[in-house]
Amino acid sequence: MSSFDVGQLILMGIPGTELKPDTATLIKSIQPGGFIIFGRNIESSDQLRKLTDDLRSISKTEPFITIDQEGGRVSRLRLIGAEPPNAMQLSIKNNPALIKKHGKLTGQLLRLYGFNLNLCPVLDISLDEEADNSLKGRCYGESADQVITNAALFNKAMRSKGILSCGKHFPGYTFTSCDAHEELPTVNRSKDQWELIECAPFRALLPDLDSVMICHTHYPFFDPDDKKKIPASLSYNAITKTLRDQLGYDNGLVITDDLDMGAILNEFGFEETIQKAIIAGNDIVMICHRTEMAEGALTIIDKMPAVSITDSLERIYNTKTKIKSPSEFDLQSAQEIDEQIWNLRVETLGEELANKKSIEDGKRSPVETY
Repeated sequence: MSSFDVGQLILMGIPGTELKPDTATLIKSIQPGGFIIFGRNIESSDQLRKLTDDLRSISKTEPFITIDQEGGRVSRLRLIGAEPPNAMQLSIKNNPALIKKHGKLTGQLLRLYGFNLNLCPVLDISLDEEADNSLKGRCYGESADQVITNAALFNKAMRSKGILSCGKHFPGYTFTSCDAHEELPTVNRSKDQWELIECAPFRALLPDLDSVMICHTHYPFFDPDDKKKIPASLSYNAITKTLRDQLGYDNGLVITDDLDMGAILNEFGFEETIQKAIIAGNDIVMICHRTEMAEGALTIIDKMPAVSITDSLERIYNTKTKIKSPSEFDLQSAQEIDEQIWNLRVETLGEELANKKSIEDGKRSPVETY
């Protein structure tokens, strides 16, 4: 098995708003399975499309080009356009047509900018909007049934425009009391309790999700005999035994949440993290910020037994057959979609609230600026 194949198990972030020679050289060497774009990579409409085109042009296999474009404060494209309403605002409005419109417009805009995978919908449940767990405004409801109904509307509409989806954050941040961007949360719930609430949206939507993101939350019932707190993202019992075997997501793509988050960095060494992530059943490890570490991840995975990654490669390549080519880019199209997003925002929030943009300063959670 070649290093080229092994690189497919890595999804990496890049520095800056353009592809500089040293980064291009690194990417050509790793040949990662995909890239994730953040606010640091976005300056203008033309620049963003050139960047995604450049990333595609140096990839031997069509890469996943992904982003967090949820709505509200977690909408990277609001840096160059209108801010869509967030999931909770749409849920409160309780108008299915608006949620569908949000999904379609999101899909159209992402295709225009060269993306093919959006890291949403969020399938967590909003039980406490003031909890310090990064979820404020990001959930499609206050009950499992509400999340299932609303997230399914968004998911179907976005996918209809040629953008792959990612349900997150399995097995759930719903009951966490701290932010995994900063430290590892522990959720002391029984498996029966989890299956009744947090698991329900995933169970319902799995057949229509192109991928699932695994969160950095420690649920003791998954690994009761392990003395060390094992986050779900590194847990064989959570991913392979539960998500794949019990819930039947055996052919779907599974991605770790960012391995540059405090929940992981504070608990495990880098080599141990990468090895555990692959053995647990993740198909793709996500390294968002320390670009140089992607090369280290390649070396670590390359040394693992081929049997550890064969199934992952099959799932990656199968998922990539569903990728749609980007739409032809022109600035007028971007402006027209942006105007429709603004109208959706006004229709959801009213003119006065629509004019108040979310503050992006990272004080609520690093997810805002990551």
